[in-house]
Amino acid sequence: MRIQQLEYLEKIAETGSINEAAKQLFISQPSLSQAMKELEKEYNMQLFYRSKVGITLTSEGREFMNYSRMILDQVNLLNGRFKQDTTRKRTFSVSAQHYAFVVHAFVELVKEVGKDEYHFTLRETITENTLNDVQTFRSELGVIYLNDFNKTVLKRLISEKDLTFVPLFDAKPHVFVGRDNPLTKQSKLTLEDLEDYPYLSYEQGETNSFYFSEEILSTLPHKKHIQISDRATIFNLMIGLNGYTISSGIISSELNDEKIVAIPLDVDETMTLGYLRHKKIELSQVAQTYIKLLKQHIKHFGFEVYD
Repeated sequence: MRIQQLEYLEKIAETGSINEAAKQLFISQPSLSQAMKELEKEYNMQLFYRSKVGITLTSEGREFMNYSRMILDQVNLLNGRFKQDTTRKRTFSVSAQHYAFVVHAFVELVKEVGKDEYHFTLRETITENTLNDVQTFRSELGVIYLNDFNKTVLKRLISEKDLTFVPLFDAKPHVFVGRDNPLTKQSKLTLEDLEDYPYLSYEQGETNSFYFSEEILSTLPHKKHIQISDRATIFNLMIGLNGYTISSGIISSELNDEKIVAIPLDVDETMTLGYLRHKKIELSQVAQTYIKLLKQHIKHFGFEVYD
């Protein structure tokens, strides 16, 4: 195995094409293909699925790629210390349920560690995809919540996928509504207060199990129920239809959430929000920095963070 082969591998994964990667690396396509064949032969594994429409990493390839990136990060540190004219594009991916604090920490991450070149990915997605992304190394971290209702099922899946759930903080449920909603006149809400308002929840795709819901109390019946797929839409419906959803209580005015209000919900429930990581890999320096920024942002809102 040569460092150059790992750099070639990263470029192919980034472009999804042998031809395009060869162009960007300024080498011939046959030379690049041969370098990858030698790497696959050395480790007795198939790194890519090759088809007419392009190249994608196999599951083994994704795992190999994660270790490869750690090696290249170390090479980058070495070059940065002793070879000042060399820089390497920094990479990081996180998948998450729909939380403002996840986005805010991501913004701060880019500001703190993003230099001239970087390739970062933030995926706001459904619960099942969050678990799968971390399992297949598509993302280094995933952010979800557990509570008494879903933790038995989700912890089993987390274990089966070779993942670990690391708690960040506990939160009491809050109702998110538009600033002009009549409910904002109350300092605390009950479930009865919400009955006549449209309930907004995130759809969970084909695996639309109650255990995958991003909202607690998901099994309760609702007279008016709208499912959506992204945070921008849910906020628009809170404002336009006086709809509501239930979440952690963290709203970021710095990310244009100033039109939304969080009101405590009077129920005996607790959400534990945390991040998923794969058991088989060490976290990159970028991932560790992101976790640090997550904790800083959570503390800013007055929550006690787990060590």
